[in-house]
Amino acid sequence: MHRPAPLRALALSLALALSAPVLAQTAAPAVASEAAQGESQRLNAWFEAKYEQQLRFSPIALTFLGRKELYDRLDDMSEQAQDEQLAWQKATVEEMEATFDRDALDDEARLSYDLWKLQYENAAAANRFRRNVYVFNQMQGAQSFLPTFLINFHKVANEADYRAYIARLVEARRAMGQMLELARRNAGDGYRMPRFAYDGVLAEARAVVTGAPFGEGADSALRADLQAKADGLVKSSAIDEARAAALRDEARQALLDNIKPAYDALIAWAEADRANALENPSGVGSTQRDGAAYYANQLRMHTTTDLDAEAVHRIGLDEVARIHGEMEAVMKRVGFEGDLKAFFRHIATDPKFKYPDTDAGRQAYIDDATRAIDNIKKVLPQYFGLLPKADLVVKRVEPFREQPGAAQHYFPGTADGSRPGVYYAHLSDMNAMPKPELEVIAYHEGLPGHHMQISIAQELTGVPEFRTQARSTAYSEGWGLYAEWLAREMPGTYEDPYSEYGRLASELWRAVRLVVDTGLHAKGWTEQQAVDYFTANSATPEAAIRSEIQRYITWHGQATAYKIGMLRIQELRRKAEAELGDRFDIRGFHDAVLGGGALPLNLLERRVDHWIASRKG
Repeated sequence: MHRPAPLRALALSLALALSAPVLAQTAAPAVASEAAQGESQRLNAWFEAKYEQQLRFSPIALTFLGRKELYDRLDDMSEQAQDEQLAWQKATVEEMEATFDRDALDDEARLSYDLWKLQYENAAAANRFRRNVYVFNQMQGAQSFLPTFLINFHKVANEADYRAYIARLVEARRAMGQMLELARRNAGDGYRMPRFAYDGVLAEARAVVTGAPFGEGADSALRADLQAKADGLVKSSAIDEARAAALRDEARQALLDNIKPAYDALIAWAEADRANALENPSGVGSTQRDGAAYYANQLRMHTTTDLDAEAVHRIGLDEVARIHGEMEAVMKRVGFEGDLKAFFRHIATDPKFKYPDTDAGRQAYIDDATRAIDNIKKVLPQYFGLLPKADLVVKRVEPFREQPGAAQHYFPGTADGSRPGVYYAHLSDMNAMPKPELEVIAYHEGLPGHHMQISIAQELTGVPEFRTQARSTAYSEGWGLYAEWLAREMPGTYEDPYSEYGRLASELWRAVRLVVDTGLHAKGWTEQQAVDYFTANSATPEAAIRSEIQRYITWHGQATAYKIGMLRIQELRRKAEAELGDRFDIRGFHDAVLGGGALPLNLLERRVDHWIASRKG
């Protein structure tokens, strides 16, 4: 999965929901008329101005873009701020409709017009259910996002940047307080996360305020980062040691005066309210007021389709059966005697499929993932015309947010390539990181997966910037899963049949998600029922299954987007191949899919149709 979402529901809604027009290289279907070009250019200029206004709602979004405006601020997390942003979006759509003639635009500008309007419509539809979202949870809570953001994205090149970091520590007390107020109110009204989520929040929050200067022991993660960044300023001669010492003291006091009380308040609330939470919970359809309607909304948002829960559930069951058949073929290929469940157990328990649970084993995983990605880098030009500027690195998740068995994820680099994208791996329990799945995860999170898709979107030129930053779960995660499948066509991949098994295990994981997510939230399954189905039908390690199920219970509907998105992209490719025959060009198809930014699936289909028409012409 890629990051940065629920802080996302609050903190990064802007950072991840923006849009813009399209590359000349991406095969517009026909040369637009002079009038259409003029109206489209006028609209694109309007988008640029509105996007700049939108960014001012989110200092966090600006930082993710590598910009230093509002560098000493964090977002306003209050409900009033959410209302103001939604009202602003509504006003811009009304202005756009009154100012521009949609029928007079070229095809790409029309996509931008429709996407801008759709983003508002989605935000307005989701606004009805904002109480249903768990403000703090074990997956995307502010308790872990805040230090992750400051450590990895708040870059310090001079004293002003360091002082902005200190100012953001002060801001954090206000922002965390606003979210805690929402969480308290929501829980009091019955929108309460399960007990395991309280446990996760408590563990992560306590980890942030463990160590110096909050108590005894080694420096906490934030203190260590502040120390290192002050040392870096001295090393670069930006400041002298005396000034660095003064700044370190200011930072220490800001941690004690702001981070400590903010986290203490969160910990106290979570400890007190934990007893009210459910163990072995079901999904939102049976545990929340308006839960069924909320889940239907989440399916529409995440899949960008009109598929209902029953249809998604049925697709999942069909895909699970198909993939089981392909896994049985691999089992026969390697000469294994026994049924599929026995094969699952063999791979799960044989030590040859595991990295040592040691620092050397963790480094070996990072080295092997890096080699797999480097192999893909060499052949990318054979499959893509558009290539990312930003490099990609593999890192272990920081200790304060690392979770055994949790899903790996990707953080984007910057559009100018100055900061690389990062594929983060949870390596605290190497038993949850089987060797056969190393390649497929690297291809999904890295290349040709999320890094390819997100970097190209960010680096697009000749398009309104809001589209370079747009996010669609079905598109981005569908692309990630498509990338796992696409890598089969590239030389030097999945050469070991057990790696092909790992690819199928990854696809099976996403197919099982369709069944389990809808089972939890629409059919009333409990956590344990979901765990039992997952265990019976997949080879995923037990620790990962438990973490996955708990993710689905708190991040409603998101897990369905992967497989639905993959299936749609595969359908579009088959359509293009059938209609174009010998004129089908894999580089052109991939550029058509990636060259317009992240689009809802219906708009993506429209874009691919335009590309097909241009190739026919």
